[in-house]
This record gives sequence, structure tokens and C-alpha cells, in this order.
Amino acid sequence: MDSKFDFEKFGQEIVYVKPILATDLPDEMREKVGDLEELFSVHNTKGEQLALVADRKLAFHLARENNMRPVTVH
Repeated sequence: MDSKFDFEKFGQEIVYVKPILATDLPDEMREKVGDLEELFSVHNTKGEQLALVADRKLAFHLARENNMRPVTVH
């Protein structure tokens, strides 16, 4: 296959969703999450954190509502 594909354009729509342990958060953030042990972080393709939310379903919903394609980081 010799077709060219613009991966930059494709990559701008993708965001990565990964679990974050509350114990790994800075103290000031940990105080705000209450009893949650795990949160989910949404990152762009450059690795910048865009959001931190309470659950995976919300992270995916947030991404889709903003015209992004969420994928899980393993």
C-alpha cells in the first residue's frame, strides 16, 4: 500500500485515558478527591493532562463531548 496518511491530523483528535491512584496525587489535590482511591486522567497526544475525573466512563464521555477519540492507556 502506497497511500500517504496525515497522522498529525489524526493524532490531534485522540486522547489517552489512564487510571491514577489518589495516593499519587499532590497533597492539595488528594484533599479534594475525598474517598476516591482511583481517578482517571485524560491526556493529549503530547502527554499534557487535559482533565482529571472521578471515573473511566466520565473520562470517555468528556472526551467524546469535545470531539475527541478516547483510548485507554495500559
